Formats: sequence, C-alpha cells, structure tokens
Amino acid sequence: MRVLWFNHRDPSHPHAGGAEVRIHEIGKRIVQNGCSVTLVCERWEGSKRNDLLDGIEIVRIAGKFGIHFQVPFWLRRFDEYDVIVDDVAHAIPWFSPLFTSKPVIGQVHHVHQEILKMELPWYLSSFAVWTERAIKYLYDTIVVVSESTKRDLVEGIGVPSRKVKVILSGVDHEVYRLSRKSPDPLILCVGRVKRYKRVEHVILAFNKVRKKLPDARLAIIGDGDHLDNLRKFATRLAVPNIEFLGRVDEKEKVRLIGESWLMVGCSLLEGWGMTAVEGAACGTPFVAYNVPGFRDFIRNGETGILVEDGYVGAFASAMLKILENDDFRFELSNNAFSHSTRFNWDVAAEEFLRVMSWVCDDR
Repeated sequence: MRVLWFNHRDPSHPHAGGAEVRIHEIGKRIVQNGCSVTLVCERWEGSKRNDLLDGIEIVRIAGKFGIHFQVPFWLRRFDEYDVIVDDVAHAIPWFSPLFTSKPVIGQVHHVHQEILKMELPWYLSSFAVWTERAIKYLYDTIVVVSESTKRDLVEGIGVPSRKVKVILSGVDHEVYRLSRKSPDPLILCVGRVKRYKRVEHVILAFNKVRKKLPDARLAIIGDGDHLDNLRKFATRLAVPNIEFLGRVDEKEKVRLIGESWLMVGCSLLEGWGMTAVEGAACGTPFVAYNVPGFRDFIRNGETGILVEDGYVGAFASAMLKILENDDFRFELSNNAFSHSTRFNWDVAAEEFLRVMSWVCDDR
C-alpha cells in the first residue's frame, strides 16, 4: 500500500510536537509492514527539500501558509498513491477529497475552536473556525487520538459518530523508562509554549509551592511564540528556581522526565496529553486541569491528580500533596507506570493499517 500523508510539520521540525511523534511512530511501523509512506510538509529554515526518516520519505514543499496551495497540484500530479492521510493537526483541513478520487482519511488530534479564538486575531480566528467545521463534510473516515476528541467532533462540530475511529497513541517503553529521581523536588512542564497552554498558571502555582518547599525547582521544556512573554511574566513575579530550557533533544527530555518528581500541565485542552503518558512510563505522576486529553489518560488519585479547570490554588495544593507525601507519590508513580504499559505504538500502527485497508477495499 502506498500512503501519501499531509501534515504541516515533520518530526525534525523545530516546533514539532505530539502530532509529529505520532506520525513518526505509526509511519515507520507502517513502512516495516511493507507499505511506502511519503510525508509532505512545510519547509523550515535550514531544512532539506527531501529527507528519509526510518523509511518515511519526507518532502518539504513550501512555507507554513503556501503549502495549502500546493496540495491540489500534488494530488493531480501524482496518481500512484493508494490512500491519502490528511493530518489536521492545526485546525485547517487540507481539502484533499476535493482534488482526488482516491480514498482519504482525516486524522484529527483535537478540535481547535476555542483555542483559535485565544491564539488569533478575530478575523483570522473566524476564518479558521469556519474551515475547521468543514471537517464534517470533507471526510468519510476520521481517525482521532482520544475519546475526548471524538466527542468534540460529534457534539461540537456535528460529525456523525459512525465516521470517527479512535486510535490511541502509544509510548516507546524502550526509551521512556524508570530511572532515579532527583535528590530535590523537580517539577517539569513539557510542551510547545503557546498561549492556550497557560504555563502562567504553572508558574503561579509553583510560586505557592515554593513557600512551603523552598528547594523545589521548576523546569520548562519547549519553544513557541509565547516564550518571551512567559519569561517576562516569571521575571515580574521574581519567582526563583525556574529554568526555561527551550527545545531540548530527545535524550535530554527523557532524562529530565525520569528525574522529575512530578509533571504538570495547565492547557485549555489537549488531544491526548502525550507528555502525561511519557511521564507515566518513567514513573512520574502528573497534575493537570481536568480538561479533554488529560482526563483521557490520567486516573484521578491513582496515576496523578486532575484539578478543576482554572483553579491555581487547588493546582498548587495538588502539587504539594504529591511532593510532600512520599508514600502517596510512590503509589502514584507505580500506578502510572503500570497504566502506561497498556499503550503501545505497535497496536496503534496495526489499527491504523486496518483502517487504511478498509477504506481502500471500500472503494
């Protein structure tokens, strides 16, 4: 089977995130099963036009916005693919079904409606909200990463439930493993630094934590267009023991996740909350707001704590409950690790292959 896959970013992109991890992990396994995968994505500074990653052919064709105008030409010019995957990781669909008679699968990580209103000016967010709603008309088969995303598509956008297939993401247990924790309380926040991630809430909560645990440290991994604002926010509050590490390589990220006592997330929503799964595989419990994505993986009181959305004081209390109670923290750590073993990239790839085979046979 020959697969043509559209996504804004490839796994090597400086701003690659959970969507690109999923494409890489599933894509390379599809290749190992005898398929060919061509990933078409945007160019970025210093990138090569063509690349090969674990058997996935990467073709970078245009910039962030221009790539959408290139897709129709690609679909008309190249006819040797058996199935197309439109990875809708950034709200605006690729509209491939309008330009090809080949079967097309839409993959949706999360619904962006509220995020768009937070991240973009009103005139751009209005356009993006409208185009995201076109998903329900474009795709007969949609793969999503969580039950929360399925519910948001069905209830929020009106996609018929029968069109949506949930395929959970996995975690590489050979990479994310149990390791020795740091001697002092280390708290870790990982992810792209966007406004909707609300890392300011993490900093405010950490400031409360430090009043009881002055030796606690907060490390923030990730880059994004909100990073400078976040640094200024931390400086104004004069909160010590915060490190902004920016984008780090995979080895360093895994080391820090393994050493952390606790991971945290205050996003408005997530598609799946991949960082929570990665933390669990390293035996690191997670505190998050009780929002879509995080609530799909975290078992409240068993593998971490879910806090009512927006309550910074309660978030700080949940952090302290874990950091100050060794027995409770060890219990959460063990439960989190056990829970993580249920999630496997091999299973995700097998299910994705079945969906592709089904849409091809249906034609």
